[in-house]
Amino acid sequence: MNGEELEYVGFWARVGASIIDTLLVMVICMPLVTWIYGPDYFLTAEFIRGPADFLVNWILPAIAIVLFWMYRQATPGKMVISARIVDARTGGKPTTGQFVVRYLGYYVSTIPFLLGLIWVAFDPQKQGWHDKLAGTVVVRPKLRGTQAVKFPAGA
Repeated sequence: MNGEELEYVGFWARVGASIIDTLLVMVICMPLVTWIYGPDYFLTAEFIRGPADFLVNWILPAIAIVLFWMYRQATPGKMVISARIVDARTGGKPTTGQFVVRYLGYYVSTIPFLLGLIWVAFDPQKQGWHDKLAGTVVVRPKLRGTQAVKFPAGA
């Protein structure tokens, strides 16, 4: 990739990026649902309060995240740590289909006690289950003393 040496992004850096992204989503979504449903929205045990709730808390974040991935190969949290999502085989930009599978793969990764996310800590390529399903890896410019990622020549 332009002669740039890259490294896989590990578990804790990705946790930090996820925290940033989660806070940004909350800053946008919480005022919207409060405006629509009122402050009692947060006092109910209902999983989804109605169509606007589903739209604001499920659909809007999904669209925003996939669009960030498509146009920047990263969410704001990943941008803060200079990380980006690439195709695991070529090191190039993933397809839109890969990004959609990756997003849906988050559900597969989180449902069994977050095991698919924790997997990043132990996987040699630092892939979560969502990355494996989509054929992606998360990389950033190589830091001194770390092992560089090798993609096939000409990819």
